[in-house]
Amino acid sequence: MSVHLLSGGTGAQVPAHLTRIPISLISTSTNSKDKIVKGKVVHKGPLVSGSADSFILKIIIQEENPPTNASTQNISMNVVLFGALAKSFSQAVNQEDVVVASGFTVGKSPTVHKDKLHPCNLLLSGGDACIYVSRPPPPPPPAPRSLPASKRSSALSTEDSRAAKTPKYTYAHLDDLKAGSVVNVYGVVVFFKQPFKSRGTDYCSILKITDKSNKMIGCTIFCEKLEDHPKIFQVGDIVRMHRVKVQVFNNSVSLVNTFGFSVVTFDGAVGGAVEPRASSHKFSFSQEDQQTVEELRSWTASQAVIPSTPSAIPLSAVQPRAYFNLTCQLLAKAPIDTTCTLLRVWDGTRCPHTLLKVMVEPNVTEGPTSFSTERENLIANILVYDNHVEFAQQLKPGAFLRIYNLRSIPGSSKVPGLTSSQSEETDHLAFHLHGGTSYGRGIRVLPENSPDVQELKRVIEAFQEDEELLEIWSTPPESLDSEAVECSTERSCGHDMQPVTLSEVKQSRPGQVHHVRIQLRSYEPCRLYQALKLYCSKCTSIQDVPDDELLASVFSEASKDSDPCSPPPWVLSGPVSLPTDSPRFQNRALSVHLSTHLLSEGKSKELLFLMGSTLEETCQLAASYPNIVPVRSSGGRLALLDLSAPFLFRGRKRYYGCKRCSKAAVSELSVEGAEVIDEKMVAEALGVQLLQFVLLMKLELQDATDTLDVFLWRHAESFFSVSAEDVAANQEAQNSIRQTMDHLCPPGGSVGQRPWLDLCLTAYRVEGDGGQDQDQTCYQICHTTVIRPSSTLSDPA
Repeated sequence: MSVHLLSGGTGAQVPAHLTRIPISLISTSTNSKDKIVKGKVVHKGPLVSGSADSFILKIIIQEENPPTNASTQNISMNVVLFGALAKSFSQAVNQEDVVVASGFTVGKSPTVHKDKLHPCNLLLSGGDACIYVSRPPPPPPPAPRSLPASKRSSALSTEDSRAAKTPKYTYAHLDDLKAGSVVNVYGVVVFFKQPFKSRGTDYCSILKITDKSNKMIGCTIFCEKLEDHPKIFQVGDIVRMHRVKVQVFNNSVSLVNTFGFSVVTFDGAVGGAVEPRASSHKFSFSQEDQQTVEELRSWTASQAVIPSTPSAIPLSAVQPRAYFNLTCQLLAKAPIDTTCTLLRVWDGTRCPHTLLKVMVEPNVTEGPTSFSTERENLIANILVYDNHVEFAQQLKPGAFLRIYNLRSIPGSSKVPGLTSSQSEETDHLAFHLHGGTSYGRGIRVLPENSPDVQELKRVIEAFQEDEELLEIWSTPPESLDSEAVECSTERSCGHDMQPVTLSEVKQSRPGQVHHVRIQLRSYEPCRLYQALKLYCSKCTSIQDVPDDELLASVFSEASKDSDPCSPPPWVLSGPVSLPTDSPRFQNRALSVHLSTHLLSEGKSKELLFLMGSTLEETCQLAASYPNIVPVRSSGGRLALLDLSAPFLFRGRKRYYGCKRCSKAAVSELSVEGAEVIDEKMVAEALGVQLLQFVLLMKLELQDATDTLDVFLWRHAESFFSVSAEDVAANQEAQNSIRQTMDHLCPPGGSVGQRPWLDLCLTAYRVEGDGGQDQDQTCYQICHTTVIRPSSTLSDPA
């Protein structure tokens, strides 16, 4: 099991008794004895490590000189390397190297429908597996120029560097496409559908493009992640696609994405900034690309190639019985039923028609539940139906949207959410986003640097300025005195000092304590679930809570390890009754081990060591078993999963360990004299340094003199009157924080709507890495608790 680097051609050093077999001829019935496979490395994945001696590496190789009758799918295939061979390959081999593999086995590729590669893959493990590597010779140096000798070498190295950084792509015209070829293309979008859920696991985008040849070509894009799809905002946008395959069916040419697919889109307006929209930060964009975009913009403007589509119009221009596109900002949303969601939006203009009013319960609304009278007159209630509901549920208040193929319906008598206290109206205008994807129907979140969003912001900001002026003029003079406004926070410190202004705080020395009276101007993160962190008290590191996608991948990798495992003598093996209807549990026997402990007073508690389950299955079992420890097999013994995943599940709560400070090992739990088994006991027995859930936020404060950024961390739990651990597992605790922040800093609210807060601040010095010049003073909120306003006032009888 080794990797051999070859200095010249591979034929002279590969054992002579081995014969080469083309990639296109490999099948599961192939006899791999004395065979070799040769190909260029076109993709090299990361080295994945399990235990100390367990490594996996996945690469993709491509036939350099395939047979003329080979299909494009069968000339590229996945190769999976295991153990020391994977580690050696990762260190010694680069992408674009040519490799020869021997001692392999052939298996079915589980990803053939997703990556569109060869239906088989090569597996290399054990002592017979071997890789021979040769690198392509370096390109010849460019012809010498008439430069002084001292400048010649630097000029050549600069040109070589630029050439290496900017790959050269060729683009096919849409009237020159050949069936079966994989090409790069530019095109102007004349029709598109936003990504929608396919029957499989992918999302599907459909678009039609054209270019100067006036050839119309349909494109179908399948990608698992929404962000990998083309970011198309309107007809006329320009799209650049790399590595799409040409298909012909019934004499109709179309394009589909294939392995390595990437896409970049541009605004099609003449004179606009040429800003690429791409999901990846790594993409090429040269001067030639900019010139191509500008040429397509000019050509589109001079031709009648853009079909008539529902135009994007403001609410002030909407007419009954029309289909139109709306660019707007989401203020709030609420579920109506399983097939309908309400979106409350505005664009800073007022519809001339009476708009539909939809009443929903305040406790199900995400975002503000009420607005000023002036703003309420500008808000449109949009009812989103069927397949668009799932996407609408993921939207966050404050997002800028474009809603396509929205319909205005006059006098609808059946209104979802209608209550007995609301009369049916016949003289109103309702906005419906019907189900389906016809005519590009759907919703798209627009980036803040979009020209349409910038224009929308200007309109909204102009209204907000007028709104604040109106509020000041209509407020009684005595209420402008901040002392008359009831404070919504309470200090619990014992400091006896007078409040100071923020400008005075900034001028004071570090190490002091201050009392301030301020308003909350803004806060980070805006998505409050990102405020939940994991903190290690030993190394004082703070990290994000892993998302379920990452955790699912960790469980998936662990479940692939099917080595036999002998549990220690203090662990009792199943059978164990698993209370779930999951087909995975019914069709496959999971490895389950129990450790039963007798506690004081005759009580018994169990630790369930579960091996081979998915994240979803583990969460299902956690509802029935009080203590679940996910494990894997390592060297014939039980071992914990990678500490990126929780080491313990207790109901809805998950407990994590610090990778840096833990010395994880499965060992017996000591429960002598214990009344209950808690997470600290389990962590200590497993050698895990327990991470603590904490809340971390950055708040921007303001008063009449200045603004100040402060942190809310160590005292965050007392500030919100809720524990971080409850926030991690309890929706009610999460809602409590969201409601508190909405009260302190109303989304879209004016300064006059924000309460005045009494806070205690501590100032401290943080040393930078670059010496005293980078030292800075930071501030933290302490000894302060939010007082929530009472919903009702009692009658003093």
